[in-house]
Amino acid sequence: MAGNFEIIDYIILIGYLLFILYIGMAVAKKGMKGKEFFKGDGKIPWWVTSVSLFATLLSPISFLSLAGNAYSDSWQLWVAQLGLIISVPIAMIFFLPVYRNLNLDTAYEYLERRFDKNMRLLASVLFIIYQIGRMSIIMYLPAIALSAVTGINAVFIILFMGIIATIYSTVGGIKSVVWTDFIQGVVLIGGGIFALIVLIFSIEGGVPAILNTGLENDKFFSEEVFFDPNLVNDSLFVIFLGAGLSTAFSYISSQDMVQRYLTTTDLKQMNKMTIGNGVLSLGTATLFFFVGTALFVFYTQQMGGDIPSGNSDLIFANFIVSELPAGISGLLIAGLFAAGQSTLSTGLNSVATSWTLDIQKIIKPDLSDESSTKIAKFVSTAVGIFAIIFAIVLANSDISSAYEWFNGLMGLVLGIVGGTFTLGVMTRKANSKGAMLGFIVTSIIAIYVSYFTDISLWAYSIINLVNSLVFGYVFSLIFSGKSKAEDESLELTYYDRKTEINGYNDDSFAQ
Repeated sequence: MAGNFEIIDYIILIGYLLFILYIGMAVAKKGMKGKEFFKGDGKIPWWVTSVSLFATLLSPISFLSLAGNAYSDSWQLWVAQLGLIISVPIAMIFFLPVYRNLNLDTAYEYLERRFDKNMRLLASVLFIIYQIGRMSIIMYLPAIALSAVTGINAVFIILFMGIIATIYSTVGGIKSVVWTDFIQGVVLIGGGIFALIVLIFSIEGGVPAILNTGLENDKFFSEEVFFDPNLVNDSLFVIFLGAGLSTAFSYISSQDMVQRYLTTTDLKQMNKMTIGNGVLSLGTATLFFFVGTALFVFYTQQMGGDIPSGNSDLIFANFIVSELPAGISGLLIAGLFAAGQSTLSTGLNSVATSWTLDIQKIIKPDLSDESSTKIAKFVSTAVGIFAIIFAIVLANSDISSAYEWFNGLMGLVLGIVGGTFTLGVMTRKANSKGAMLGFIVTSIIAIYVSYFTDISLWAYSIINLVNSLVFGYVFSLIFSGKSKAEDESLELTYYDRKTEINGYNDDSFAQ
């Protein structure tokens, strides 16, 4: 397929990348330092931040795999997107009011206020390690896919994505990241809509043919089990619940997500961001699943039922390059770059912020705004260079599977951080010793469940949440000690906010 990617496509792709660099530099405010670099100037509209949240969550791997999964299998995993029905209300009702009231600088600052510095340091270090690994993979895997369909050397793709994102993330801070994310999100959604329109007009019978052929070939829902009383087995309900909790953990405890909320202290703006992101995420996932089904029908008609096989994650990119007009292909492939760059720039900025404010400022509390900004810019540049180098190493070696195993392990442990946030916000008696011991025991159980059992991966977040709450709370009672949250004036839990908002004190729920 590489031969169909023409000169005009290369020009459009490179032009798009340079345009994103220009925007990232243009919105950067001169002399920006301190909290303004990390949290913005308070002038970023909620709808821009909402699209930025969406672009952060949707990586180019998702861009390709959603359509690929619907093409080769069914809409079973679409149910995972419905988990937003759980995650959005959880974030809005229980967590964002607490974060807004505390006016946090980072997500993990909450863990210090609620428990102690050790919990803050542990969570931030795990997040940084995980995020660096994720950034390398976000560059490596799409580069391999794009190289296969465009003929561009994977190393050049990694360099283009990495260098441009590193430059504007380092210079402009969170404001540049959010605004460029907004543009990338628009390009991503627009590219998907355009591709679907082309597919519909290319299929004899249009939308009715897609629906009928899809139903005849079980491309929507067929033999999936809706509910299994054993919640560790696969079922649509477990996918829905597990994905919902997993996304909620990202909303409430991952620095790259929480940092978006911290660009404003207005709770209404935070809620609008969350709802907007939920609508965009579910709508776009539905769009790409439908694209996948349409691709199946398109190739069924074109090839008389003998559809292309092989790596289904490449089917959408192959269609873009081989079936769409020159120029349009370049624009839609730019959409893939958009997904990669938005995730990468967000990772760089969140790592720099967490390192500077969660680690460096704890070591040196009197760090000035000017010094903290210089440190953050240095960290962003250094991490960007390291991630680029590691992605290139992955692209030229056979160690990717081992690295993905490590990345999966870190992601598993980081999921437990969400359980620790939940323990802090939803209980008053949990103390620092209990939280730390609960974190350790839950991590051990999570590793065992993940690598030594056949339990459905969708059940992991459910297990992590239950274990975090049970062990964290029980250990807090065993190792009794004063919990910071028992001083209600600090307003560290959901119940303290509830007391203020509703005008009554419900201690029966606060234990």
